[in-house]
Amino acid sequence: MSTTNPRHLIYLGALLSAGLMIMAVLLGNAAMRVKSLDRTVVVKGLSEREVPADRAIWPLTFRVASNDLNGLFETIQKKNLQIVEFLSTHGIARDAITIAPPEVMDRLAQAYGDTNNLPFRYTGGSTVTAYTEDVEAVRSAMKDVITLGKQGVALSGEGYQGQTQFVFSGLSALKPGMIEEATKDARGVAEKFAADSDSRLGKIKSASQGQFSIENRDNTTPHIKRVRVVSTVEYYLAD
Repeated sequence: MSTTNPRHLIYLGALLSAGLMIMAVLLGNAAMRVKSLDRTVVVKGLSEREVPADRAIWPLTFRVASNDLNGLFETIQKKNLQIVEFLSTHGIARDAITIAPPEVMDRLAQAYGDTNNLPFRYTGGSTVTAYTEDVEAVRSAMKDVITLGKQGVALSGEGYQGQTQFVFSGLSALKPGMIEEATKDARGVAEKFAADSDSRLGKIKSASQGQFSIENRDNTTPHIKRVRVVSTVEYYLAD
């Protein structure tokens, strides 16, 4: 029958205790490193610019009424030509002007409503659209649109499909510079936070770019656009 030497047990226990202590120190240091890496700050950087619109879309719509169908079409044709001439005199190129087919309605042919006391049987209209990169020419013509009224062309109010649009199409050229600007802005915010918290700014942990937005600067200047993007960046912090 074998017996266990008490010295061996003491020696083995000492080794086991030492091993556990070393492991505890290693795990503690690893936990500290992980905890340190988990210290981060999330910041947002903004880039915003004002740019002029580089394209204008201006639909000019009118409506007329008559009891003579042929006369109605003649009136529509005449007013279309008046609008084209008006736009041309304001420097808008003829190939930038389109005339939509006329829309004519025979009100007696309608299956609803009271048709007994109609002042005019036929109603119709047309839309002449200027689609041009000469934004200033369109703006000048819009200021002088009362001239058409004096010539007997009564333009209809702007509906959903008849609204004047000023468009900016140069976003691709702005993107690289604005992304860089937004990222620098975010880093500046992060550095300020790190200094205030007695930390050092580390590497980027993650970054995401928001959607670019293009909006009118305000309701009275739709020909001036505000381009905006926000970048979100997460940085590591170190002591």
